Amino acid sequence: MQFMLLFSRQGKLRLQKWYVPLSDKEKKKITRELVQTVLARKPKMCSFLEWRDLKIVYKRYASLYFCCAIEDQDNELITLEIIHRYVELLDKYFGSVCELDIIFNFEKAYFILDEFLLGGEAQETSKKNVLKAIEQADLLHKYGNVHHPNKNSKCWTLTFFQNLTIFVHGQT
Repeated sequence: MQFMLLFSRQGKLRLQKWYVPLSDKEKKKITRELVQTVLARKPKMCSFLEWRDLKIVYKRYASLYFCCAIEDQDNELITLEIIHRYVELLDKYFGSVCELDIIFNFEKAYFILDEFLLGGEAQETSKKNVLKAIEQADLLHKYGNVHHPNKNSKCWTLTFFQNLTIFVHGQT
């Protein structure tokens, strides 16, 4: 996968993840062209299109379009499945995800994407494992901000992780 774009029916870009190095100017040009192209297509049209030397795979969920660019030899159906799996992960995390969830929690949307895809390839196919990693990161974030008089000491770090282990595993 070269990149993934999420944008609204109004053409507002909500999330972008690039797996190839491009200048900001080129990214903006690609984004503008693709958003216009996809939004101009009729709902009953195929979700695959050839664009430049890439294949574009997109799917609309509610008010958001999920759009991926893949190389010519890549499988469109697997890419559709990747898009669908990402939407399922967002749904599980946010509880029926909507555009506002992406807008106000874009860091979490990127984090979920990064747990699922690495370098444009699926790194974890199990929804359960991805959601578990996200849950653990949330716990670390929540309890990692505990104030302690001597945060810089090795003792505090050890105590923090012991307490986190006890909390996660339910041991006393």
